[in-house]
Amino acid sequence: MISTLNIVALIKKDFLLETRQQHTFYGVLLYIASTTFVVYLGMGQPEDKVWNGLFWVLQLFVCINAVAKSFLQDSKGKMLYFYSIVSPTAFILSKLIFNGIMMLLMNLLSLAVFALLLGNPITNMGEFIWIGLLGGLSLSLVFTFLAAIAAKAQQQAALMAIMGFPIIIPQLLLLMKISAAAFTPVIQQGFWNMVCMLVGLDLMIVALAYILFPFLWKD
Repeated sequence: MISTLNIVALIKKDFLLETRQQHTFYGVLLYIASTTFVVYLGMGQPEDKVWNGLFWVLQLFVCINAVAKSFLQDSKGKMLYFYSIVSPTAFILSKLIFNGIMMLLMNLLSLAVFALLLGNPITNMGEFIWIGLLGGLSLSLVFTFLAAIAAKAQQQAALMAIMGFPIIIPQLLLLMKISAAAFTPVIQQGFWNMVCMLVGLDLMIVALAYILFPFLWKD
Protein backbone atom coordinates (compact mmCIF):
# COMPACT_ATOMS: atom_id res chain seq x y z
CA MET A 1 0.00 0.00 0.00
CA ILE A 2 1.51 3.33 -1.11
CA SER A 3 1.12 6.23 1.27
CA THR A 4 1.11 9.61 -0.47
CA LEU A 5 1.92 11.32 2.83
CA ASN A 6 5.02 9.15 3.23
CA ILE A 7 6.18 9.98 -0.29
CA VAL A 8 5.67 13.72 0.30
CA ALA A 9 7.48 13.52 3.65
CA LEU A 10 10.45 11.70 2.08
CA ILE A 11 10.66 14.23 -0.77
CA LYS A 12 10.56 17.07 1.76
CA LYS A 13 13.35 15.36 3.72
CA ASP A 14 15.53 15.14 0.61
CA PHE A 15 14.94 18.82 -0.19
CA LEU A 16 15.87 19.81 3.36
CA LEU A 17 19.08 17.78 3.17
CA GLU A 18 19.90 19.34 -0.19
CA THR A 19 19.43 22.87 1.15
CA ARG A 20 21.61 22.14 4.18
CA GLN A 21 24.35 20.54 2.07
CA GLN A 22 24.56 23.28 -0.52
CA HIS A 23 28.11 22.35 -1.49
CA THR A 24 26.68 19.50 -3.59
CA PHE A 25 24.35 21.79 -5.53
CA TYR A 26 26.98 24.48 -6.06
CA GLY A 27 29.50 21.83 -7.02
CA VAL A 28 27.25 20.67 -9.86
CA LEU A 29 26.70 24.28 -10.95
CA LEU A 30 30.45 24.81 -11.02
CA TYR A 31 30.83 21.62 -13.06
CA ILE A 32 28.27 22.85 -15.62
CA ALA A 33 29.82 26.30 -15.92
CA SER A 34 33.45 25.13 -16.06
CA THR A 35 32.80 22.33 -18.56
CA THR A 36 30.83 24.62 -20.86
CA PHE A 37 33.50 27.32 -20.60
CA VAL A 38 36.26 24.85 -21.52
CA VAL A 39 34.23 23.75 -24.55
CA TYR A 40 33.79 27.41 -25.50
CA LEU A 41 37.55 28.04 -25.26
CA GLY A 42 38.31 24.99 -27.36
CA MET A 43 35.56 25.17 -29.98
CA GLY A 44 33.99 28.60 -29.84
CA GLN A 45 30.35 28.38 -30.88
CA PRO A 46 29.88 24.99 -32.59
CA GLU A 47 27.34 24.10 -35.26
CA ASP A 48 23.93 22.85 -34.25
CA LYS A 49 24.66 19.08 -34.43
CA VAL A 50 27.78 19.41 -32.30
CA TRP A 51 25.96 21.76 -29.90
CA ASN A 52 23.15 19.22 -29.51
CA GLY A 53 25.52 16.31 -28.90
CA LEU A 54 27.62 18.23 -26.39
CA PHE A 55 24.50 19.28 -24.50
CA TRP A 56 23.32 15.71 -23.94
CA VAL A 57 26.77 14.41 -23.06
CA LEU A 58 26.96 17.15 -20.43
CA GLN A 59 23.52 16.13 -19.14
CA LEU A 60 24.78 12.57 -18.73
CA PHE A 61 27.66 13.59 -16.46
CA VAL A 62 25.51 16.14 -14.62
CA CYS A 63 23.03 13.35 -13.89
CA ILE A 64 25.79 11.08 -12.58
CA ASN A 65 27.07 13.83 -10.27
CA ALA A 66 23.72 15.21 -9.11
CA VAL A 67 21.31 12.27 -9.15
CA ALA A 68 23.12 8.94 -8.93
CA LYS A 69 24.51 9.78 -5.46
CA SER A 70 21.04 9.54 -3.91
CA PHE A 71 21.46 5.94 -2.75
CA LEU A 72 25.23 5.81 -2.63
CA GLN A 73 25.43 8.42 0.15
CA ASP A 74 22.94 6.66 2.46
CA SER A 75 24.56 4.60 5.18
CA LYS A 76 23.32 1.19 6.27
CA GLY A 77 22.01 2.74 9.47
CA LYS A 78 19.84 5.19 7.53
CA MET A 79 18.51 2.48 5.26
CA LEU A 80 17.64 0.34 8.29
CA TYR A 81 15.79 3.27 9.84
CA PHE A 82 13.80 3.93 6.64
CA TYR A 83 13.09 0.19 6.43
CA SER A 84 11.32 0.37 9.79
CA ILE A 85 9.10 3.40 9.06
CA VAL A 86 8.14 3.41 5.34
CA SER A 87 7.29 0.94 2.61
CA PRO A 88 9.85 0.20 -0.13
CA THR A 89 7.53 1.44 -2.88
CA ALA A 90 7.04 4.80 -1.15
CA PHE A 91 10.80 5.11 -0.68
CA ILE A 92 11.76 4.37 -4.28
CA LEU A 93 8.98 6.56 -5.71
CA SER A 94 10.08 9.48 -3.54
CA LYS A 95 13.65 9.06 -4.81
CA LEU A 96 12.48 8.94 -8.43
CA ILE A 97 10.36 12.08 -8.02
CA PHE A 98 12.99 14.06 -6.11
CA ASN A 99 15.81 13.17 -8.50
CA GLY A 100 13.55 13.95 -11.45
CA ILE A 101 12.87 17.44 -10.07
CA MET A 102 16.57 18.01 -9.43
CA MET A 103 17.49 16.93 -12.94
CA LEU A 104 14.83 19.18 -14.48
CA LEU A 105 16.38 22.13 -12.66
CA MET A 106 19.90 21.17 -13.76
CA ASN A 107 18.69 20.78 -17.34
CA LEU A 108 17.30 24.32 -17.44
CA LEU A 109 20.47 25.74 -15.87
CA SER A 110 22.64 23.85 -18.39
CA LEU A 111 20.54 25.18 -21.27
CA ALA A 112 20.95 28.75 -20.00
CA VAL A 113 24.74 28.39 -19.68
CA PHE A 114 24.99 26.73 -23.09
CA ALA A 115 22.97 29.49 -24.76
CA LEU A 116 25.09 32.15 -23.04
CA LEU A 117 28.53 30.75 -23.90
CA LEU A 118 28.05 28.53 -26.94
CA GLY A 119 25.38 30.53 -28.73
CA ASN A 120 21.80 29.58 -29.45
CA PRO A 121 21.36 27.68 -32.74
CA ILE A 122 17.92 26.38 -31.68
CA THR A 123 15.11 27.29 -34.06
CA ASN A 124 12.24 26.30 -31.77
CA MET A 125 13.26 26.99 -28.16
CA GLY A 126 9.93 25.94 -26.66
CA GLU A 127 10.16 22.54 -28.32
CA PHE A 128 13.75 22.03 -27.17
CA ILE A 129 12.86 22.96 -23.59
CA TRP A 130 10.15 20.34 -23.22
CA ILE A 131 12.28 17.74 -25.00
CA GLY A 132 15.16 18.64 -22.68
CA LEU A 133 12.97 18.30 -19.62
CA LEU A 134 11.70 14.93 -20.82
CA GLY A 135 15.25 13.80 -21.52
CA GLY A 136 16.52 15.00 -18.15
CA LEU A 137 13.71 13.10 -16.45
CA SER A 138 14.58 9.97 -18.43
CA LEU A 139 18.25 10.12 -17.41
CA SER A 140 17.34 10.67 -13.75
CA LEU A 141 14.98 7.67 -13.73
CA VAL A 142 17.63 5.36 -15.19
CA PHE A 143 20.42 6.42 -12.85
CA THR A 144 18.20 6.44 -9.77
CA PHE A 145 17.23 2.84 -10.48
CA LEU A 146 20.84 1.87 -11.19
CA ALA A 147 21.98 3.59 -7.99
CA ALA A 148 19.39 1.61 -6.01
CA ILE A 149 20.84 -1.64 -7.37
CA ALA A 150 24.49 -0.59 -7.03
CA ALA A 151 23.97 0.53 -3.43
CA LYS A 152 23.68 -3.12 -2.45
CA ALA A 153 27.09 -3.99 -3.91
CA GLN A 154 30.54 -3.14 -2.60
CA GLN A 155 31.91 -1.94 -5.95
CA GLN A 156 29.15 0.64 -6.40
CA ALA A 157 30.71 2.98 -8.96
CA ALA A 158 32.03 0.14 -11.12
CA LEU A 159 28.68 -1.66 -11.06
CA MET A 160 26.83 1.48 -12.10
CA ALA A 161 29.20 1.96 -15.05
CA ILE A 162 28.85 -1.66 -16.16
CA MET A 163 25.05 -1.67 -15.91
CA GLY A 164 24.54 1.86 -17.18
CA PHE A 165 26.64 1.78 -20.35
CA PRO A 166 24.44 -0.54 -22.49
CA ILE A 167 21.30 1.26 -21.28
CA ILE A 168 22.29 4.90 -21.44
CA ILE A 169 24.07 4.96 -24.84
CA PRO A 170 20.92 4.03 -26.87
CA GLN A 171 18.92 6.48 -24.76
CA LEU A 172 21.39 9.30 -25.44
CA LEU A 173 21.29 8.60 -29.18
CA LEU A 174 17.49 8.64 -29.07
CA LEU A 175 17.49 11.95 -27.18
CA MET A 176 19.87 13.50 -29.72
CA LYS A 177 17.62 12.44 -32.60
CA ILE A 178 14.49 13.75 -30.89
CA SER A 179 16.01 17.08 -29.88
CA ALA A 180 17.42 17.58 -33.39
CA ALA A 181 13.87 18.47 -34.45
CA ALA A 182 14.13 21.74 -32.48
CA PHE A 183 16.95 22.91 -34.78
CA THR A 184 14.80 22.80 -37.92
CA PRO A 185 11.43 24.45 -38.68
CA VAL A 186 10.05 21.17 -40.05
CA ILE A 187 9.20 18.20 -37.80
CA GLN A 188 11.15 15.16 -38.93
CA GLN A 189 9.47 11.93 -39.91
CA GLY A 190 8.93 9.51 -37.02
CA PHE A 191 9.39 12.26 -34.41
CA TRP A 192 6.37 11.34 -32.30
CA ASN A 193 7.19 7.64 -32.57
CA MET A 194 10.59 8.35 -30.99
CA VAL A 195 8.96 10.46 -28.27
CA CYS A 196 6.53 7.64 -27.49
CA MET A 197 9.45 5.20 -27.38
CA LEU A 198 11.25 7.42 -24.86
CA VAL A 199 8.13 7.75 -22.72
CA GLY A 200 7.67 3.98 -22.89
CA LEU A 201 11.24 3.46 -21.66
CA ASP A 202 10.56 5.84 -18.76
CA LEU A 203 7.40 3.98 -17.79
CA MET A 204 9.27 0.68 -17.99
CA ILE A 205 11.99 1.98 -15.63
CA VAL A 206 9.36 3.16 -13.14
CA ALA A 207 7.56 -0.20 -13.34
CA LEU A 208 10.80 -2.14 -12.85
CA ALA A 209 11.76 0.02 -9.87
CA TYR A 210 8.29 -0.43 -8.37
CA ILE A 211 8.41 -4.22 -8.78
CA LEU A 212 12.06 -5.02 -8.07
CA PHE A 213 13.04 -2.53 -5.35
CA PRO A 214 11.05 -4.30 -2.57
CA PHE A 215 13.28 -7.35 -3.12
CA LEU A 216 16.42 -5.18 -2.82
CA TRP A 217 14.88 -3.53 0.23
CA LYS A 218 14.73 -6.85 2.09
CA ASP A 219 18.40 -7.58 1.42
